[in-house]
Amino acid sequence: MRQKGIQDSCTTILVGKKASYDGSTMIARTEDSQNGVFTPKKFIVVNPEDQPRHYKSVLSSFEIDLPDNPVRYTSVPDALAKDGIWGEAGINVYNVAMSETETITTNSRVLGADPLVATGIGEEDMLTLVLPYIKTAREGVLRLGKILEEYGTYESNGIAFSDVNEIWWLETIGGHHWIAKRVKDDEYVVMPNQQGIDSFDLKDAFGKQKEHLCSSDLVEFIEKNHLNLNQDKHFNPRYAFGSHSDADHVYNTPRAWIIGRYFNPTTYRWDGPKADYRPDSDNIPWSFVPEQKITVEDVKYVLSHHYQGTAYDPYGKHGDSSLRGSFRPIGINRNNFLACVQIRPYAPEEIRSIEWIAYGSNTFNAFVPFYVNIDKTPIYTSNTDKTVTTDNFYWANRIIGALADAHYSATSSAIERYQNAVQTKGHQIIKKYDSAFNKNVDPVILCQTANQEIADMAKQHTDDLLNKVLYTASMGMKNSFSRSDA
Repeated sequence: MRQKGIQDSCTTILVGKKASYDGSTMIARTEDSQNGVFTPKKFIVVNPEDQPRHYKSVLSSFEIDLPDNPVRYTSVPDALAKDGIWGEAGINVYNVAMSETETITTNSRVLGADPLVATGIGEEDMLTLVLPYIKTAREGVLRLGKILEEYGTYESNGIAFSDVNEIWWLETIGGHHWIAKRVKDDEYVVMPNQQGIDSFDLKDAFGKQKEHLCSSDLVEFIEKNHLNLNQDKHFNPRYAFGSHSDADHVYNTPRAWIIGRYFNPTTYRWDGPKADYRPDSDNIPWSFVPEQKITVEDVKYVLSHHYQGTAYDPYGKHGDSSLRGSFRPIGINRNNFLACVQIRPYAPEEIRSIEWIAYGSNTFNAFVPFYVNIDKTPIYTSNTDKTVTTDNFYWANRIIGALADAHYSATSSAIERYQNAVQTKGHQIIKKYDSAFNKNVDPVILCQTANQEIADMAKQHTDDLLNKVLYTASMGMKNSFSRSDA
């Protein structure tokens, strides 16, 4: 059982359209369960008739009447639903995406002025309350902001919205306040579990609102409670609203450091005594211009990172052994799933958006693309329940990760070949069906046909990998003996 106020952890990356390889906006996030807990997930479609008209939380007493005009959207909810829906990542019929949430931190000065609200909303609720009712990313920010101001929240979170043109990042401030900033088109953003936004134009937020939005009384709230810590005219929300602890230098900042190191290896110094940014730096920028354009494969790689190529890799065999496992990996044992929503400007609206899905520990799984203009998802990705079975993509990946982790060196080549094969074939199938689309084709049928072919392909490769990993693990069992029966 998830405890209220003890949120899942995660890592988010946001990629602006001029920072991506094909002009797409991309928002991606891991959902990582609490320590000692694994949360089975499924990939589904929520049709309008399945959307509640009166919503009630499981972990909170919050309830609300919802509009009577929801639209269809995808979701990656908890398979067992014992703690509520937790839809996490999806895209609606208007090609608007939402990824919720990134657990963040807020300092005691903020919470003293605007306490968290026990009866408010949380990660459990947000996708369901917002995604079926918005036509742009900006509308998503405003709808969620209105709900936060009226009902409050019992936890601190960051939420991403995207459409074909824009990406917005919203951060909650205390119980009722919030800020949101548009990601620049040529930049990417990395978010571990911390308050992230490090600059904010209040004049724009209360003026033209081109790139900044916030709760209606934020200026008064900041001034009344003496929250602005800047010594100059600039305003840094990370100083004002965030919190930094020694634990962040083990759990959070290293994740931002390793991703920045990957995308901007020569822009800054990341290693050594003269490094611009270290794993324990509190001032790693919220956004960067990458040195080269970012691909879907890059997103998968960095959100699977376990500090490979450094002395901190828990699987490493080189360098100072005392440093191995020093920092919390991104690709961790308790990854529940990874989703990347790619909104492609060059594709017709009917087939514009792709939702890439991976289940289980990201070190050992593969990214699989699915069209989202659909009425249903393949059974292989949606039939998750409490029964462990290789007939389900979630559990198959869980089994592979548990076996491969204990035999990392012996299985890493097979894992890499699997990841490359699935992602390559996924691109091929998407290209085939992109080419097959025309105005005489039913887009929903086309997309569902493509998705079934992709799911069948993923199952074939996953079953094959499980066979190989199981064999390797079995041959490495401790009670083996080299001599056979005579």
